[in-house]
Amino acid sequence: MSVASLDAVEVDYPGRGRALGPFSLALAPGEIVSLVGPSGCGKSTALRLLAGLEAPARGGVRRTPGRGETSVVFQAPTLAPWLSAAANAALPLELAGTPKAEARARAVQALSRVGLSGHEAARPAQLSGGMAMRVSLARALVTQPRLLLLDEPFAALDEITRRALADDVLALWADSRPAIVFVTHNVEEAVYMASRVVVMTRGPGLMAGDIPVEGPLPRPHGYRASEPFRRTVEIVSNTLESAMEPAA
Repeated sequence: MSVASLDAVEVDYPGRGRALGPFSLALAPGEIVSLVGPSGCGKSTALRLLAGLEAPARGGVRRTPGRGETSVVFQAPTLAPWLSAAANAALPLELAGTPKAEARARAVQALSRVGLSGHEAARPAQLSGGMAMRVSLARALVTQPRLLLLDEPFAALDEITRRALADDVLALWADSRPAIVFVTHNVEEAVYMASRVVVMTRGPGLMAGDIPVEGPLPRPHGYRASEPFRRTVEIVSNTLESAMEPAA
């Protein structure tokens, strides 16, 4: 039984034509899937379909999580600049009608889970890029989602911060095991984060490959230097290179 699925979906935009598809993807409970592909292939469009933020022109979208059980983290943290870190993290709960005191208590707990204890009162302008993204992750996790959608959340961060946050996300996943779709342009990051990597063709995006990734999640120390990791990175890279070639 999948948590969410796309069944031969197609998305068309006025003046731009076909943006995605036909494209299919099924996500099992607790599974982590990375989506990689050329710019403009429809990765983010697929994510919006799964989030219920957009409807396909053709094909079907199935989402079993109920209201509040799907969370999305975008490339920019999208925090309210006038609110503290705790208030930003509590926002989804308060909007859903959770009493303010309970929402704040759960937000403080979520911030602690992402390593931001002691920064509850900080405003977004007082936070580094990595810390702001941690607040965004805390806000996404505070509702204990069954489906977590991550749209290039580390793209604007330096390599050291990206690697630290990747491990943090996997550790957080291990606590509650939501299904995750992780969109990235970085092949090594895609392989590190997921149990399988879906490669998409040039837009309109089609499935070019669905590649399983060996190894336990969260990743053990030194996993990036392991033979299975390096081999899978090479397979994904080669598949992506083929997927970027113009259609005959």
